Amino acid sequence: MTTDIYDNGRLLPVMEEFYTLQGEGFNTGTAAYFLRVGGCDIGCNWCDSKASWAFGEHPMVAVDDIVDRVRNIPAQAVVVTGGEPTLYPLRYLCDKLREAGIKTFIETSGANPLTGTWDWVCLSPKPQFPPVRGNYSLANELKVIIEKPSDFRWAEENSEKVNPDCHLFLQPEWSQKNKMLELIIDYIQLNPRWRLSLQAHKYIGIP
Repeated sequence: MTTDIYDNGRLLPVMEEFYTLQGEGFNTGTAAYFLRVGGCDIGCNWCDSKASWAFGEHPMVAVDDIVDRVRNIPAQAVVVTGGEPTLYPLRYLCDKLREAGIKTFIETSGANPLTGTWDWVCLSPKPQFPPVRGNYSLANELKVIIEKPSDFRWAEENSEKVNPDCHLFLQPEWSQKNKMLELIIDYIQLNPRWRLSLQAHKYIGIP
């Protein structure tokens, strides 16, 4: 996608912004400001943010204004999610957040090259559009969604590509959690390098 309409990353299509607790993965329970960009070309059938998929339907928001809002948030941390954030130039956003002393986190499928400098990269790979090779080495956390038993094999294939110090998580797909959770628990007991991720925000009813 051309970067011209994004003014080299000074504008981004934003679906929503909100202050909450991280509900998944390594940073579960920590406060952060979430920035959900609109537009996604991955199209997971079980996605819980399908309203974010559309291109051209979300307002273009000035990154400088986003940073100003985050300055007033007690937790100086921003999680960029989507949609698929790697579709957009994110260096300007990262630079401005870091200049303000705000930590940068991203959640991505990794299907496109990642721009910007990040304090934490959560890589959540999807089989239909696997991560580009360079993103594996950037991942602090690998979070694989388990919808069906064959997803365990997908998880292992990806775990072989990340750095040895990358944290490994298996997370049940929400609509299949009652079916898959027991399998995940058994799998982790047999393969203890993996950890369990649950969507805690859905259990406690926060964004």
